[in-house]
Amino acid sequence: MPWRGQFLILGIVVAVPEGEGSTHLRPPGQRLRAPAPAPPSQTGKRSRQTRALPPRVRARRPRGDMACDHRLLLENARQVVLVCARGERFLAGDALRSLAVLEGASLVVGSDGFIKAIGPADAIQRQFAEETFEERIDCSGKCILPGLVDAHTHPVWAGERVHEFAMKLAGATYMDIHRAGGGINFTVERTRQASEEELFGSLQQRLRCMLRAGTTLVECKSGYGLTWESELKMLRVIERARRELDMGISATYCGAHSVPKGKTASEAAADIVSNHLPKLKELGRKGEIHVDNIDVFCEKGVFDLESTRRILQSGKEIGLQINFHGDELHPMKAAELGAELGAQAISHLEEVSAEGIAAMAVARSSAVLLPTTAYMLRLKQPQARKMLDEGVIVALGSDFNPNAYCFSMPIVMHLACVNMRMSMPEALAAATINAAYALGKSHTHGSLEVGKQGDLIIINSSRWEHLIYQFGGHHELIEYVIVKGKVIYKK
Repeated sequence: MPWRGQFLILGIVVAVPEGEGSTHLRPPGQRLRAPAPAPPSQTGKRSRQTRALPPRVRARRPRGDMACDHRLLLENARQVVLVCARGERFLAGDALRSLAVLEGASLVVGSDGFIKAIGPADAIQRQFAEETFEERIDCSGKCILPGLVDAHTHPVWAGERVHEFAMKLAGATYMDIHRAGGGINFTVERTRQASEEELFGSLQQRLRCMLRAGTTLVECKSGYGLTWESELKMLRVIERARRELDMGISATYCGAHSVPKGKTASEAAADIVSNHLPKLKELGRKGEIHVDNIDVFCEKGVFDLESTRRILQSGKEIGLQINFHGDELHPMKAAELGAELGAQAISHLEEVSAEGIAAMAVARSSAVLLPTTAYMLRLKQPQARKMLDEGVIVALGSDFNPNAYCFSMPIVMHLACVNMRMSMPEALAAATINAAYALGKSHTHGSLEVGKQGDLIIINSSRWEHLIYQFGGHHELIEYVIVKGKVIYKK
């Protein structure tokens, strides 16, 4: 059996078996216990099993200008919400009934920004008594959770559309506004006119708002340029943010967000495949721009199924993850297409078919649900309950854009619970480990486990559920936002 990493809990180090979904999680009210060691190898080859280790050799206390042993110690938390405890890359089905939670626990982040230890406060205190930390935070009476992951945003644009909100309230649909030259077209014109510096300034401000609401990893799309030059400008802005800001960013090329004026969908698809994607591949090879995902708005009146297939397949061939808009306003069989192509994620899905849900469950393509969009556009809610019951990996995103102006994943989780009938554990998993999976980053993000990046939030509450329960109260609850063990925001 292959093994992945080590997990420190209850004062010992044990190996964590590799596996896709969770097979056992803490029943409500019980402490999490370390998994039993695996049996010795029966193959005659050297076993990759990791046995319990002897007490670690304590590092000497640094003298003078020597660096500290570790970056951060969080002590005596009322609850530490691990979400996962066995190296799961996602949670689905029965694994979502309860999350892995430690009570009366402490956590250590190393100087490299990765989690080194999690366990009962007294055990951590004994083990690290002689070691030094750049920062120590007393978390008595408080909860520690993984940093939230926003799996779907459009944060790079110029030209707010507050005037369109009044039109929607009066009954205009999304496509009514789009056909009248508003919507995406309105934003495209103003984004093309904006300078790169202007776009970066607004992106920086928006990402800081997301960070203060607990988001530490965010997917950022292009898509308001549509020409190669304008899309490249947006991708450069995202790349600059990725390099300069203390926040995780997954970059998405979304040049097929709308059909440019003067072109058909087929012509636009041909331009993307023969012009945009080869240039994007070359820029990636040179290390100038890093892009993770490719997106298409597969919708009636925008890109049809065959144009979508052509673009997504071409993006996959240059190494991009498929992560696209599907089955939002009309049933397009986008979920079936995504499952066929091995999509990492498909977003929206308000109009997904039963066959599409079944196909996504089998393909392990995640469903990124966007409660804010259904709420703002008065659409029917995605079938979250059916997806969860059939074993689909459900993630959440804010869909932040001029059409759905929401920075807050706590609000997204609240809406998911109230409007989509998700439980609070399901919503938190969808906004952490499953959202990280949708971005192909659940091996490093989305849960608090040894070896994962030290991205987390501290809330001033003795129960983690308050982050979801208090509708709009997250600004008062969140005291610290921490990325790679560094305090990025303090209330």
